[in-house]
Amino acid sequence: MTTFIARRLLFALVLLAAVSLFTYLLFALLPTDPAALTCGKNCKPELIEANRVRLGYDKPIYEQYAQFVKGIFAGRTYGTGDIAFTCPAPSLGYSFNQHECVSTLIGKTFPVTAFLSLGAFILWMLLGVGTGTLAALHRGKWQDRLTSVITSIGVSLPTFYVGLLVLFSVVIWLQWLPFPHYASPTENLHDFFTAMILPWITLAVLSAASYTRITRNGVLEAMNEDFVRFGVAKGLKNRTVIRKYVLRAALIPIVTIAGLDFAALLGGAIVTESVFSLPGMGRLAIRSVTDSDLPVLVGTTLVAAVFIVLANTIVDIIYGILDPRVRLK
Repeated sequence: MTTFIARRLLFALVLLAAVSLFTYLLFALLPTDPAALTCGKNCKPELIEANRVRLGYDKPIYEQYAQFVKGIFAGRTYGTGDIAFTCPAPSLGYSFNQHECVSTLIGKTFPVTAFLSLGAFILWMLLGVGTGTLAALHRGKWQDRLTSVITSIGVSLPTFYVGLLVLFSVVIWLQWLPFPHYASPTENLHDFFTAMILPWITLAVLSAASYTRITRNGVLEAMNEDFVRFGVAKGLKNRTVIRKYVLRAALIPIVTIAGLDFAALLGGAIVTESVFSLPGMGRLAIRSVTDSDLPVLVGTTLVAAVFIVLANTIVDIIYGILDPRVRLK
């Protein structure tokens, strides 16, 4: 098992290096002058050239990338003399549009996205796995048919529609909750839950529909396996068979999708954050696109890619724990 984990971690490091290279090159080779985007439309050529030198855009691409990687581990200083400023490690660049280091901007918005992702993930896993298991155990009955109808509706609705529907119903029509106004849980716990409960429900309802179908099919397939029949023949209780044998086998495909979905949310739940006006990383990415803020766009894209790579690695390791045959391969 140790060799298997070490091999997966080494592969993840190589993949992260490749991701950082291609992400940086993707934006560095765009047919635009990044130095010209550091100030307004009436920016003088002298200021553009000064910013180009200060940010290192006057150097070859490979030197720019080397400075970028060095900044991630050791920080980076821009300019010289009295006009110099430093972005501490991990430095992902500097935003002239917002006059802050990119890592600082991401650090401010990432906790919002993390809280949104974690709460929605827990909620949709409980709903999806629980409802899917219930439908499989009552196959062909009214519980199964009702679950099928609900999941068909859930997978058909877009995120923005469900978000607006929940917001209109709960906040405007029924007035059960005030309009969401985000506050940090360390500042005001009540406002935090008030602002996050509707986004959690929005993401959980949409994702739980898919997980219900996957869990139902996985449980039904596992219940027909020989090792499950052997456990029943030994006289084990149904609860024990389902918990120790059926669910463990059914969770293998769920682990893959869950890890990637959670990583994608951490990369920025753009639509949900926009609907509920949450100051998360997804909204930061949208703002960087509309403002042509390339350093922020590179930073948010790279952070999202890193989470997806890490999620794949964690999924592979969990695969090895759930199914020993994976470790042998």
